Amino acid sequence: MGDTLEFNEIYQEVKGSWNDGRLRFSKQNVVYKSSKTGKVDSIPASELNLAQWRRVCLGHGIKLGTSSGHVYKYDGFRDTDFEKISEFFKTNYKLELAEKDMCVKGWNWGTAKFSGPLLSFDVNDNTAFEVPLSNVSQCATGKNEVTLEFHQNDDTEVSLMEVRFYVPPSQSDERQDPVEAFAQSVLSKADVIQATGDAVCIFKELQCLTPRGRYDIRIYPTFLHLHGKTFDYKIPYTTVLRLFLLPHKDQRQMFFVISLDPPIKQGQTRYHFLILLFSKEEDISLTLNMSEEDVERRFEGKLSKNMSGSLYEMVSRVMKALVNRKITVPGNFQGHSGAQCITCSYKASSGLLYPLERGFIYVHKPPVHLRFEEISCVNFARGTTTTRSFDFEIETKQGNQYTFSSIEREEYGKLFDFVNAKKLNIKNRGFKEGMKGNIDEYSDSDEDQHDAYLERMKAEGKIREEGNDSDESDAESDESFNPGEEDDDIAEEYDSNASASDSSEDGDDSEDDSAKKKKAKKPKPVKEKKERKPRKEVSQQEEDVREISGCKEDSVRNVFFLKGCPWY
Repeated sequence: MGDTLEFNEIYQEVKGSWNDGRLRFSKQNVVYKSSKTGKVDSIPASELNLAQWRRVCLGHGIKLGTSSGHVYKYDGFRDTDFEKISEFFKTNYKLELAEKDMCVKGWNWGTAKFSGPLLSFDVNDNTAFEVPLSNVSQCATGKNEVTLEFHQNDDTEVSLMEVRFYVPPSQSDERQDPVEAFAQSVLSKADVIQATGDAVCIFKELQCLTPRGRYDIRIYPTFLHLHGKTFDYKIPYTTVLRLFLLPHKDQRQMFFVISLDPPIKQGQTRYHFLILLFSKEEDISLTLNMSEEDVERRFEGKLSKNMSGSLYEMVSRVMKALVNRKITVPGNFQGHSGAQCITCSYKASSGLLYPLERGFIYVHKPPVHLRFEEISCVNFARGTTTTRSFDFEIETKQGNQYTFSSIEREEYGKLFDFVNAKKLNIKNRGFKEGMKGNIDEYSDSDEDQHDAYLERMKAEGKIREEGNDSDESDAESDESFNPGEEDDDIAEEYDSNASASDSSEDGDDSEDDSAKKKKAKKPKPVKEKKERKPRKEVSQQEEDVREISGCKEDSVRNVFFLKGCPWY
């Protein structure tokens, strides 16, 4: 038995959709990483107090519980995995992996039990189904009835909208309503956003690029409230995936990017990123709406009651403490101009591409974040509109392609070195490494400077010409049409004087002559002027008729026929 156990294609259910990922058991912790979002769940081994092996729709699944009350469920195991996982748990976690049977009777009456963040519906002490209370968006009560409404997931084809529970009246305790008690148990763990109490702090009139406008941001202990002139958004901290702090190329502004999953909605539009723009020169003095003891106990020195500094520093510092996520900043990449980003265009808009330590991010319209682990290959392509720029193409493992165009040629060397250092697969590596040897090809140049693309086109043209020459040499033995050589035949066919050719009389000699003509080209003969045909003699009768009728010579015979001349 090794120190770790790893499993691929393990699925985690997120609001009705299955997200695949990798699960690793080690002596120190249990780590699950989603392939879709890159989010990592890390469970310390010392906090594990529950492990169950269950038969589920995707084969077999494991349910883990912690001393802090969190429950994690992972599915997609095979039946043969039970023995090695059970032995690993006994050896390293001192925990027994118990087999738990599920109820498949299909009964719709049973017992509702609240266990941490789960609502379990049991039939004869066997679980029929479980409802994660964090998926509940609203809880309504009626007469002996409780209705649960759920958050929707855009990635699912079929979504569960609501579930209704009938709660029979209790005969033992008349002072407490069982319906209200059920509803309070749900709301205590549900993800219902209610602005109860005062905000920790408020930032006024912040410029927001996505969604566009100016918003007042109210910071609450569990969610973020954006209040604008037209729209309001409430963003739970649990939906925040990543935080980015990116310097603008002009060195006077800063982007603060919040990655969200699931995204916020405005009609049919989905915003996966919240982008704020700050000026570096803008300062603020901030006072938290909490006592100093509460601030120290809650944030453990990350924040203080009174703070002052740049506006972007205050916002990022507060968000980092409340969301409990690291802030990603650009790494050691520097472009040609010394900036940590590259000016380029994506689709129809111009923006900035930031090479990070573990991915790329493009801001701001539309924002795109690509992690290195989901990139299949990259490609450096020649610009379609001008020779002074190039395109940077990224292809993901899912088959999607992102093209960042109009990148200045001066940025090529820095970007190629960065991609090569990150060991990304370069599609046209052979051609680009040749270009990298002569890096001046992507530097600012005059018209008389060496152009690699032009040289390549010339080489291809030479190869094409050589191929045409070889085709001509092979086809020399074939007879081809030559107007100069065929004049005699043409003259024979169209001239009235047929004496120019003796082909009908000397048939045998013409074959030898034609063979000689093929081997040796003779000069183009000069055509002789054709002799005019001699004028025909006209009889006396025809002259008489022509004088009488006034007809031309060619019509004389017709006139004779019409006149009925006896000598015709």
